[in-house]
Amino acid sequence: MVWYRKHVVFVCMTAALVTHFVRNSWKLGFANMSSTVTYLGQKQAQLIDQELFNDYRYSIDQLMELAGLAVATAVQKSYPSSGDNKVLVVCGPGNNGGDGLVAARHLALFGYTPSVVYPKQPDKHPFTPLLHQIRGMGIPVTTDLPEDLTAYTCIVDAVFGFSFQGSIRSPFHTIIPALANTSTPVASVDVPSGWNVEEGSPPEGLQPDILVSLTAPKLCAKNFTGRHHWLGGRFVPPDLAKKHELHLPEYPGSEQVVLI
Repeated sequence: MVWYRKHVVFVCMTAALVTHFVRNSWKLGFANMSSTVTYLGQKQAQLIDQELFNDYRYSIDQLMELAGLAVATAVQKSYPSSGDNKVLVVCGPGNNGGDGLVAARHLALFGYTPSVVYPKQPDKHPFTPLLHQIRGMGIPVTTDLPEDLTAYTCIVDAVFGFSFQGSIRSPFHTIIPALANTSTPVASVDVPSGWNVEEGSPPEGLQPDILVSLTAPKLCAKNFTGRHHWLGGRFVPPDLAKKHELHLPEYPGSEQVVLI
């Protein structure tokens, strides 16, 4: 009888340990993955972009479409839709803003209700047709940030990317602090707006809930402390990854994003 009781206790303890390991092994896996992933400095990120355009003949439209789809997918996985989920997409004047426009279109197709804040709208390709597409879907576009940001499930920060440097100018000098101070979760595209691409956040800078790195995470992402760090932009040719010694996680199946 004593032997039986000891055996039962041993089995129960073993089962508990196994359950604990299974429940927490994904955390260990992502922690190990994060430590082995390549993080890019600003110049290397710019060089890889140029090689994608010049050597591999990707068009800006292709890269924006894949990047925007990845952002929308990461938002959908992080904030699953449960009805009329409103998402605010704040776009800057550069390529990061273009990614945001594409993400807004896909979010609408995913069942969300996106609105776009686009203070500076470049009158050139590919931004003009991207803007035309989202307006054609009935997605509202304004130039001013709404006063009440708590009405949204999340806010997509697609203002500045890895080319940003210097001081934040009008009108973004008021928009980015508003995003930093809101209680609504923020999803930043590639680089949280206002961050130094290599050094990270300034004092009282924006601290996003999720970060969607594109191509490969930038050095500033090592300082990210939010809930989910996603990698998207599933377009890096194997030869390019080998040339730049990029160590990136494998995307499962046909997924457009993967957790780091």
